Amino acid sequence: MAVDPSSLQIVVYPAPVLRQVADPIGAVTDEVREIASRMIELMREADGIGLAAPQVGLRWRMFVAEVPPGEERVAEGDEPSASLGPQVFINPKIVDPVGELEAMEEGCLSLPDIAGEVRRPPVVSIEALGLDGAPVRLRASGLLARCWQHELDHLDGVLIIDRMTQMSRIKNRSAVKRMEKEARV
Repeated sequence: MAVDPSSLQIVVYPAPVLRQVADPIGAVTDEVREIASRMIELMREADGIGLAAPQVGLRWRMFVAEVPPGEERVAEGDEPSASLGPQVFINPKIVDPVGELEAMEEGCLSLPDIAGEVRRPPVVSIEALGLDGAPVRLRASGLLARCWQHELDHLDGVLIIDRMTQMSRIKNRSAVKRMEKEARV
């Protein structure tokens, strides 16, 4: 079943696809490349820094990321904390997390108007396939590492509301319940 990239839109919580584990992509085809291109478009239109396939209604293990450099995003160490343009990761996995968990506020394009503190390792490596089908292994820190981890969570059906600190969960409880109620109407 072919997917029309132009029909893709960002889905919002509590869409069931956001809670499902995404399926591995068998081969990097032109369709996969076209979907990735559309996902980058949607991410940029929404002023996001990452977007996972489940967020556009696809149960695919793929996400895109683009973290531009900025003064507030500089991390210590040799690993980059920003991307040099958009990145596409197919069948990704996070490996070699380093450092004590650090809390930082995160938002999500599928949870508009909800943000909260999430604790994550500050440095990680990622292994995936690129758009050319070749294996890729990259290492990052700071916001870029956080973005990768956030998007990979989407591929496992995990949302920031599952990972938030208890105080952030309490702060966002009514907004989450409102989204659930509106979806039932």
